Amino acid sequence: METKDIFERLRIGETILPNDPEEYRMREEAFITKKLLVQMNNTAEPEEIRQLLSQVTGSEIDASVVVFTPLYINYGKHTKIGKNVFINFDCVFLDLGGITIEDNVQLAPKVSLLTEGHPTSIADRHSLIPKPILIKKNAWIGANATILQGVTIGENAVVAAGAVVSKDVPDNTIVGGIPARFIKDINT
Repeated sequence: METKDIFERLRIGETILPNDPEEYRMREEAFITKKLLVQMNNTAEPEEIRQLLSQVTGSEIDASVVVFTPLYINYGKHTKIGKNVFINFDCVFLDLGGITIEDNVQLAPKVSLLTEGHPTSIADRHSLIPKPILIKKNAWIGANATILQGVTIGENAVVAAGAVVSKDVPDNTIVGGIPARFIKDINT
């Protein structure tokens, strides 16, 4: 039986224990990503930003994507970014669990996408629990919003500034608050 590496196991949602023999690889890869991010966050050239972000994610970033740096990512290879996406200043992606941003999504400044969590029990707290985040087409995430692990933001949905989203957001709705709650439907 073939053993999957730690990044494959994270991507499929396996809990990683603190004594996992490959745990060190997460830190090693984070520092490789950080070196690329230092370069990316210190250029003002949109084409160079996309090229470096392509290296971070391991996939081509479309010419229609606009990123206002700085952008912070802990791994990168589990982030997929669609076309015509706008990412504003100071966003944070913890992507070991997987982040998918579909076409025409807008992220305001200081948005945090956090796919990683930990058990609350004291004995297990240093374990890592990954769950993916999906942001569907044409969603808009307001400034300083936090999207937690395992959440899907529906198509055309709006997350109000400052919201903390811990549950799925239906298509064509606006949510806000802490924790985020339904505010209203969007007329299409």
